[in-house]
Amino acid sequence: MVDRESIYSSNFPHSNVPITPPGLEAIYSACRRLYPDQPNPLQVTALVKYWLGGPDPLDYISMYSNPGDPARQIPPHWHYISFGLSDLHGDGRVHDTGGGTDGPSGFGFELSMRLKREPEETNPPTWPAALMQALARYVFQSENVLCSGDHVSWHTPLDGSESRVQHMLMTEDAQLQPITAPFGVVNFIQIVGVCGEELKAAQHWNGPGVIELLRSKPTAGGPWLVTDMRRGETIFELDPQLSDRVEQGIEQEGSNLSGVSSRCFWDEPGEIDHHSNYSDDDKENNRNAADRRGSQDSDRRQITDVESEQIKTMLKKGLSGTRPNVKSNDEGDGEESEQSQRQKRQSRKESFDSTSSEGPNELMRTRVLESVHLKFNLEAGSLLPLALRGRLKHGRHFTFKSVMNDVAVTLVSASVVGSIADVEHPFAAHGTWLQVLVADHFLEEMIADLEELAYPTEIMCPKTFSWPEHRLCITILANES
Repeated sequence: MVDRESIYSSNFPHSNVPITPPGLEAIYSACRRLYPDQPNPLQVTALVKYWLGGPDPLDYISMYSNPGDPARQIPPHWHYISFGLSDLHGDGRVHDTGGGTDGPSGFGFELSMRLKREPEETNPPTWPAALMQALARYVFQSENVLCSGDHVSWHTPLDGSESRVQHMLMTEDAQLQPITAPFGVVNFIQIVGVCGEELKAAQHWNGPGVIELLRSKPTAGGPWLVTDMRRGETIFELDPQLSDRVEQGIEQEGSNLSGVSSRCFWDEPGEIDHHSNYSDDDKENNRNAADRRGSQDSDRRQITDVESEQIKTMLKKGLSGTRPNVKSNDEGDGEESEQSQRQKRQSRKESFDSTSSEGPNELMRTRVLESVHLKFNLEAGSLLPLALRGRLKHGRHFTFKSVMNDVAVTLVSASVVGSIADVEHPFAAHGTWLQVLVADHFLEEMIADLEELAYPTEIMCPKTFSWPEHRLCITILANES
């Protein structure tokens, strides 16, 4: 390991070896401007650096004591700042070089976190540093950057206690502004601890909207979004009216949730389908159509490994982008603006919600179906009102991906570009991936008919919804089915 380090050092003439790597010095300078009275903060250091084979991508995490701002109800807190997601060295030992100063440095960001300081604490807890290392490992392994508005489902108390704060939202750091370092631009993305109900609101609406609600409540984060692991109430318990604000946001702005893993299945109604309410003539026509196409269930379940990977790739990228809606800056499309930020900042891979994919191609043969029966378990079915009201109504798409196999169902609106389904042929499939186009005149009818699914505890399963004139049938099954 020593030899490898000497190799990197030998890239510089001995007399010009900097005491502090240039990228590291740039972040240190930003921190010194914010904390001039703390030139040597406590640090958590990777014992074996990542570029020497160590497991932790972050070289350092500095921990500062922030006095807060009592006049604004911002409590004293610990401020954690990472070093390593951006390019600290500029010699290729960790990140690709040659991007100049206009593009992102490394992944283009560093992490920060603000943790409420308890009265008895004299030293900062170190668990946030471990959390940052875990997130950094995810970024390095997946090459997906973290952006403002992102959410991270953690499903366990962030500090290992019994806290309700078990998930994270991402936003810009309240005090650290983006800097232009020697090897590119570095943004500071702050981790904000949230409760399950707040995560769900961010998933169903959008992260920036929930962040603003957290800012409005001092005990839930306040203006600087200070995480309090002892917080016992969600923002919706502190102020029940905020639930209405989320619902209004979904209605007016749409949802950023573009898909879920679920239990779902689809088929073409025929002799084996006993749930649909189609007329006898419809069922006979469907059987004849199925006979002409030779589309038996066993045929549809067969899929090669290559085709399976293609489906997964398309599901990860999403469909092509929606046709842009012309809006003023103060009422712009939340999804469009977030994706624009991702495209500007991202240096490695496209995000899950990317709108730049070319759409599916060459995934077996495209089949046009005359009628469709969709089947969801109750957990997945309860998201149908959100998919229709928060996504399709705003010109977007929503995908249900089966956790059991390669079956997938994507609901699309008429304004989605790149769909294999269209108004004349609303049901189209590539292998086991089905796309259902819901025309504008049918969308409002579906929203009204399926609204009761928003209250799943009141649903008796199995329950079937059918629209014979549109040749569509949906059955909701019990979760254990």
